[in-house]
Order: sequence, then structure tokens, then C-alpha cells
Amino acid sequence: MTRQEFRARIERKEPMLLDGASGTEFQKLGMPIGVCPEKWVLDNAQAVTQLQRKYVEAGSDIIYAPTFGANRFKLGDYGLEDQVYQMNMDLVAISKEATQGKALVAGNLSPTGEQIFPLGEKHFEEFVETYKEQVQALVEGGVDLFVIETMMSLQEARAALIAIKETCDLPVMVSLTYDETGVTLYGTDPLTALITLQNLGADAVGINCSTGPEKMIPLVVQMKPHSKVPIFIKPNAGLPKMVDGQSVYDMKSDNFAAYCKDLIKVGANIIGGCCGTTPDYIKQLKQELSKFTTILPNNVQGRCITSERKTVVIELDQETRIVGERINPTGKKQLQAELKEDNLDEVTRFALEQVEKGASILDVNVGMNGIDEKDMMVKVIGHLSTLVDVPLCIDSSHVDVIESALRVYPGRALVNSISLEEVKIKELMPVVAKYGAMFVLLPLSDQGLPKSIDEKKEIINKVLKEGAQYDFQVEDVVVDGLVTTVATNALAAKETLEVIRYCKDELNIATIVGLSNISFGLPNRKYLNSTFLTMAIASGLTMAIANPSSELLMMSALASDVLQNKDEGSMHYISKASVQNQEQKNVSTEEKKTKENNVFEAVVKGNKKNIVHLIQEELDKETQPKTIVDKHLIPAINKVGELFDKQIYFLPQLIVSAETMKIGIEYLEPMLKAGDGDKDEKKPVVVMATVEGDIHDIGKNLVVLMLKNYGFNVFDLGKDVSCDEIIKVAKENDADIIGLSALMTTTMMQMKKVIKAVEDEGLKAKVVIGGAVITESFAQEIGAHGYSKDAADAVALVSRLMNQ
Repeated sequence: MTRQEFRARIERKEPMLLDGASGTEFQKLGMPIGVCPEKWVLDNAQAVTQLQRKYVEAGSDIIYAPTFGANRFKLGDYGLEDQVYQMNMDLVAISKEATQGKALVAGNLSPTGEQIFPLGEKHFEEFVETYKEQVQALVEGGVDLFVIETMMSLQEARAALIAIKETCDLPVMVSLTYDETGVTLYGTDPLTALITLQNLGADAVGINCSTGPEKMIPLVVQMKPHSKVPIFIKPNAGLPKMVDGQSVYDMKSDNFAAYCKDLIKVGANIIGGCCGTTPDYIKQLKQELSKFTTILPNNVQGRCITSERKTVVIELDQETRIVGERINPTGKKQLQAELKEDNLDEVTRFALEQVEKGASILDVNVGMNGIDEKDMMVKVIGHLSTLVDVPLCIDSSHVDVIESALRVYPGRALVNSISLEEVKIKELMPVVAKYGAMFVLLPLSDQGLPKSIDEKKEIINKVLKEGAQYDFQVEDVVVDGLVTTVATNALAAKETLEVIRYCKDELNIATIVGLSNISFGLPNRKYLNSTFLTMAIASGLTMAIANPSSELLMMSALASDVLQNKDEGSMHYISKASVQNQEQKNVSTEEKKTKENNVFEAVVKGNKKNIVHLIQEELDKETQPKTIVDKHLIPAINKVGELFDKQIYFLPQLIVSAETMKIGIEYLEPMLKAGDGDKDEKKPVVVMATVEGDIHDIGKNLVVLMLKNYGFNVFDLGKDVSCDEIIKVAKENDADIIGLSALMTTTMMQMKKVIKAVEDEGLKAKVVIGGAVITESFAQEIGAHGYSKDAADAVALVSRLMNQ
């Protein structure tokens, strides 16, 4: 199937039907806990063929090949990593036998169970190559298209998508799984995923698993106005509940179909079922949706750039966006010195300060002598992606540096910049198009600076025409006004303002200026800069590259937005002005607080590199090790937990902060044992495991890390751990707590088995459970002593149980 054929099928406006559940249906067919699902499918091919044939007969247009976990990383958990090629070929053959050409067969890619650096040890390119190995086998096996599903990490979804796009031209559908708050485990919302993936080349973007269809309706509403590609949905049949000792889904097929009709009404184009759905659900869907037509995707998504966790929409008549300019070594000796030492402290300070002061986007430029710019750019991109939520503007004079940055950037970036220079048009523009970024159009040519306004306009239009050949629309471009200094060109400001007016009024295109250029070589530059900014905003300026720490400049921008009616109710202005008044009153207190809490701040901000140095500074002041733990480290990780609960922080920040604290605790531990009299104190013992049959351990690993930080003696048994092994280790170590994790509905009942074994053996241990599919009511039904929704909550729960 070609991408054009896929799009043509969507344009018929008939709902396209996917299949239903695989895992829960395989379990009904007899798949035991603890086996490799893909190997079990091959050993029971006839039964799986019959199941998939029922989906075809029920009306499925697309059948997912049972290749969900057939990648090298996951198969390696079962010692089958050398069978990737043959297993994928054979698994596709099962689905092709089932469909007999009556439905399309989609090669199915899933999460690997690993985390991408800097959160894990494996780097982005290792994931791309792992997926490529599976993709090549699936292509040779004859799949018609691809689906990447149940992704929690947007970055991992990107790796899989890039692997497919660099291997073949088949259509690709990508779906992530969101919790009930509407974000992934890593903090990505559906709009951010849509913008990132559709611009990277996905042919459809969607949502699957985790919740029932009713919870997905507001998520589709959020996505649809910005969708250039079809939206697809694969909900669960509600949530699992305990019935007669078995885990069953509570939504019947008629209710499921009714909610799916609502999903079609708000914009879904492709629909099917995930956990708990059977061929009967698909048959009901076919009947209910036969008279419905779908809403086609929009041709224009709007001006949007993203980080992994945030989308910034750029409107021509909205408040002015400030692009922070400080992460640039030019003229900054301290930053230059640190970059040469592979030290990112100054980068961290600039990033956090600029975001705090109001930057919507951060420009990142690390070009200087004495370093490998490409390597440093990749490091800084990885660091900032876990540190701040705002999108990044990739800024370099070298095409290879920009390409390396775009490849690993977990969102949709802005690139600074593309001009009419031959190298930029021929080499950089296709790179920016490949990774789906927006770009700054700089009106320069190989002849240098334009000599007139007319020449500037001519260059702008020529670059736009070149961009159209790569499917760039005007919404994908921001024109740089190309500010020069009034010290050498008295008409510099007037010429730039005319370019801004031309772009907004005649081309309907966004604009940006490098603000400080206007005043170069003149004294008291802040007055020229701020005045020019207000004039530019009045002329229609959209964005400015500037230093957000300049109070005069930022307040001038906000005031201009108020006077231009871009700030409804003057809310942004009032908010900023009020904050500044309060900051002025409390400045001395805040300075004192910061000086006294460097260790605290390091943990909250995830400053792993400097935590030991900062702790040693405290020790040099004769602060006791236990005091550092009790007064700085523990309060800091508590603060991180609060930020996580409020969804200000997400998994990446939680992991980095927890690892920072771990480094600090490990440094202090010998001193605590030697000097604080804790060596005879028995630490509470916690045995942690992901239950048998489940090979997902991201959440469990974070719980282990957090519990160790709080002083618990944790025995981490890993993933896919049998009940017998859990009981054995709990007995041997006189465990106080047993913690169990499950991410799959097919394995969650293993928790009940462990609880019964604890009771039968008469162990004192209290059992706590958690995981994406686990709920408070499920914990109560199986007799667990507690349920935690995340790592921070797990620490509070275990501490509470130990004090009872």
C-alpha cells in the first residue's frame, strides 16, 4: 500500500476499522504467564490465525501482525535476540494467512522496555538501529503498512518512525498511550505528540490502550484542529475489574460502539479496539459506524513548535514570543571555558533563568573554537530536553550540526536559519524538511546583504518558493527582519519595520528579529532595544530573539501587547508586573535562601554533576552529614514529588532529580555510618519486583531508586519475577514490604497470587502494588495493603505503612 493509497482511503470519509485486542485474547486461548508472547504465537499459529480471521469477518480493514515485542531488546529478555528476522517473517505470515488479502496487514512495533539516554544507558541511535532490524524483516515479510503503538516515550516513537522512514515508503501510523490526566508517563500531551509526529512523517497519529473510549473524546478534540493527518483510536473496553476472581473489562460492546460513534463525530478517522475488545466489539462497531462519515484532516496545522512536553502555538496577532538568546558562547568567557571542560552549569543557569523570566523558546548555539560543536550540540539538546519544557531553536552555521541536533531533538524544533545561499537551499532545507522542523528565513543570498527593501522581498519569496518544493507552507516559516545597526545605517530600523509589515500584511507569515543588533556600537543600548521592540510589535512583529532578563525589554513587550490588544484583559502584563513587585520586596530573602540551599536546589534541578561538590561545601562549613540529608536532600526530593504530583515535573525530571539525590546519599553514606550512630539501626526491608510475565520496569526502577534515597534497604528482583522467587527473597531477608508492579492487563492477576502466597506462608510483609493498569479499587479487591500511582506516592505509602 502506498502513502497516496492510504490517504485516498481516508478521503472516502468512511471510518476505517482496525482489529481488536491481542494480548487479552491470546490469554483466553491459553497463553500462559511468563512466556515470550511472540514465541507462543508461533507455537499456536493456527489458533491465532483463527482469531485474526474472525476480526476480518467482523469488518476489520487492518489487522496488526503479532510482532508487538519482536525487537532485539525485548526478545533478548527471553534469549531470542538472534531470531529477530525469522520470527518477524513468520509472524507476518500468520496474519497474511488469516487475512487472505481481505484486510491490510500492519507490521506492529512497540516500546522496547528500555529508556533512551540521558534517562537510560542506551543512546537514540541504538533504538533506531534496533527498530530498523525489525522493520527490514517486516518489509520482506510483506506487510502493507506499519503501526507503532502503545508508546509512552515520544522520543522512542520518533526512533521507530525514523527507522521506518529510512527503510521504506510504506504508510506509518503512530499511537501513544495516555493516563487519565491526558499525558504519557513522560509528560507528553496528545497535541504535542501529533505536531511532532505528523511533521516527522507519520501518516496517522493516535491513541491506544490505558482507558476506555469515553476518556479519549476530549483528547481527540484537543488534537483535531491541528491535524494534517488522520487520527486513529484504539481504546480499551473500559477498565479491568475483579469478577469471580478474574480480571474482566466492564464495558459491553454496545456501550463501546456508542462512545466510538462520539469519537468519530469529534474527528477520529480510524478506529478499533485494544485490551478487552473481541471480534464481537469490532462487529458492533462495523454496524454502528456504517452510516457515519469522518471529518477529514486539516490542510494546515497552524504555526506550532514543541518540546517533548509542551506545544507553543505561534499566532500572528497573539502576544509577542521571546526567544531567549543567552545560550551562545559569543562574548561569554565563562560559558566558553565551561564548554571546553564539558561542563553545562552555565547552560543550565541560562536556560532556567530565561524560562523563569518569560522566554517561550530557547535559542541554542554552541559554535566556538576548541570544541567538537556537533558533539556538544547533541549533549546540550539532551540536557535541555530533560531540564526545561519550552521548545528549542537550533542555531548553527553548519548543516551537519543542525542535522545531528534535529535527529535527537524529542519534539518539533525551530531552525535558525535558512537563507538563499546555495549551501542552505541545497543542503540544509532537505534536512529541515526530513525532520519536520520550522525554520527562520534569513533574507541573505550568496551576494551578501540585500541592498534594498525590494531585494529583501525578492529573496524572501525565492526561499518560500524553494520551500514549497519540500511541502513547506508559510505556517512553517518565520522571516527574520535582518536587523542591522543604526550606527552604520540610519535607515536600518525603518527598513526592518517595512519587512515586518510586508510579511504580516501581504504574505501572512510570522516574523522574528535579533533585537540587540539594532543598537550595536552605541551606548545605553537597552533604550534603543526596548524602543525598537515596541515599534516592531506595532508593525506586526511575532517573535524577538532577546535577553529575557532585561526587565525594561520584557515589560516593554508586555506593555506593547496590551496597547495592541494582544493581551486579553491585560492578564499577562498584570501577572508579570505583580510578580516583579513581590520579587523586589523579597529579593534579599530570596538571595539568602538560595545561598543556604544550594544542595536543595541541585536536587530539585537535577544537577548531578555538581551535587558532590555542593555537599562538600556544606561539610566544609562543618554541617553534619545527617543534617544535610534531613534538611536539604530529603526536603528537596519531597519538593520534586510535589512538583510531580502537580504535573509541573514529569518522569524525566523525576528520574534526574532522584539520581542526583542518589549520588549525594552515596557520597554521604560512609560518613553517616561512621559519625551519626546509624550503623546499628535496622533499615526497613523492601522487596521489589515486576510480576511474572511482565517485562516492563521503568516505573518499578524509579520506585526502587526513590526508596533507596529515603533509606530503605531495597532488594530489586527485576522484571518477570515468579511468585516463588518473590516469596523466597522476602523470607530470606525478613521483608517488611513487598512491592509489585505490572504494566499489562494480562499480568496484573499475578499480584493476587503473590498476596495469597504471603498469607499462606504467614509472612509479616505488607504488599503494595502499582503500575499503569492498576487502580485503587483493584488493590482493595485483591487484598493488597496499599496502592501507589507513582514513585513519589510509593515512598509516602511505604513510610506510612512502616509507621502503623
